[in-house]
Amino acid sequence: MSERTEFGQGRPVLLRGGTVLPMDDRGRVLHDTDVLVAGDRIAAVGRELPVPEGTAVIDATDGIVMPGMIDTHRHMWQTVMRGYGADWTLTQYFVWYYLESGKLFRPEDVHAGNLLAAIEALDAGVTTVVDWSHGLQTVDHADAAVDALRSVPGRFVLAYGNIQQPPAEWSTAPEFRDFVRRCGTDDDMLGLQLAFDVTGDPAFPERPAFEAARELGLAVTTHAGVWGATGDDGIKLMHDHGFMTPGTVYVHAASLSADSYHRIAATGGSVSVSTESEQSAGQGYPPTWALRAHGIPVSLSMDTSVWWSGDLFSAMRTTLGADRSREHLEAHAEGRTVTHCALRADQVVDWATRGGARALGRDHDLGSLEVGKKADIVLIKNDRSPVSFPLLNPYGHVAFQAQRGDVHTVLVDGRVVKHEHRLIGVDLAAARRAAERTVDHLRSTLGEEAWRKGMNPDIPEAAVLDNPYTYTEYRSSSTHGG
Repeated sequence: MSERTEFGQGRPVLLRGGTVLPMDDRGRVLHDTDVLVAGDRIAAVGRELPVPEGTAVIDATDGIVMPGMIDTHRHMWQTVMRGYGADWTLTQYFVWYYLESGKLFRPEDVHAGNLLAAIEALDAGVTTVVDWSHGLQTVDHADAAVDALRSVPGRFVLAYGNIQQPPAEWSTAPEFRDFVRRCGTDDDMLGLQLAFDVTGDPAFPERPAFEAARELGLAVTTHAGVWGATGDDGIKLMHDHGFMTPGTVYVHAASLSADSYHRIAATGGSVSVSTESEQSAGQGYPPTWALRAHGIPVSLSMDTSVWWSGDLFSAMRTTLGADRSREHLEAHAEGRTVTHCALRADQVVDWATRGGARALGRDHDLGSLEVGKKADIVLIKNDRSPVSFPLLNPYGHVAFQAQRGDVHTVLVDGRVVKHEHRLIGVDLAAARRAAERTVDHLRSTLGEEAWRKGMNPDIPEAAVLDNPYTYTEYRSSSTHGG
């Protein structure tokens, strides 16, 4: 039977007899449970559900059925450079992308990166991604980014940004306003945000961008608490001018004071934690311990594939590891022993699903398996792997045992986009060709020596300023220039 026949347009789908993680407030685990999908919605959750005529039945026995995962911060355009910066520091990332070679990306290169990233997300069970797209040097780049996202059957949010211009310029330009009007702001499968950072300059040069976001009804996502780049001064400016809102997503928030955390908590914002990035690049220690202490909602993200993998299994795993490591080290310093983990597996699975939905203001229809909600669903099952059994602690299995190769089936908006470990309706060969063309362009433009050196940067003999923002001369102790 062909894929098209099995999962035809409008045909109901039943995932039969799985271990279901509904991700509700009770943290339930539902054994031997079915999930019925009709149209783009979850129609029923329960045992031995009746099967409507014409339903495609997927055997979920010995598998875990959970909501699609949500990544709230991924620079998708950089995926075409997969692994290139494995040995970079954050400073080297800034130099390569913000100040030098990132300017070489053409619209077709942004398209290639977004296309590859979108496909990769679906393959890993990430059904919604915020494309933190700060490589949009022109509206043509933005159109290319959107075209790529719309060509893949996933759910995306384009967070529009341009690191080559001051936020006040690109966010108020007529061509940007035209782009927003063309895209619309009510597309269920493609949302819009504004993506820019706040340096802390007392002149507040980013204010026009916040005003543009407010006028257009768009949420802002911002890299906050990044060591050497953005810190408490920026948070205070946002707060004092009334631009901290419940829809604001603060990325990393890894080097902030208690005062800034109080401001985020008081205004209802949330934090996107990219633990792999914070551990390796140096934004600061992954802040989940502080966010929990201040009651700040958390979502997870993987940042960029120029360094790390593009799945949230690794994000959950490293987040648990970092939080628990800090807890143990703090206890050791005080002569104590930790006997019970403060952060538990079910919490990071919640952050990877409901946490992302809350951050995007979509918890009414995404992030959990409830009747009436959107059918964004993942089945984790791998009968060919010894790691798939025994299945004793489902939340622990998702967080510590599973990986992208165990993603058996993925539905987005009720449509089956992956089944039996194979993507459906995706031209992977075309994505590969597009990526190869971009790599050839960058490699030939830079020259072989510069290309190789960029991958293996020298240890500098002199101090390097790591604040990458060139539209202001502001420097402070938090930006290593004061």
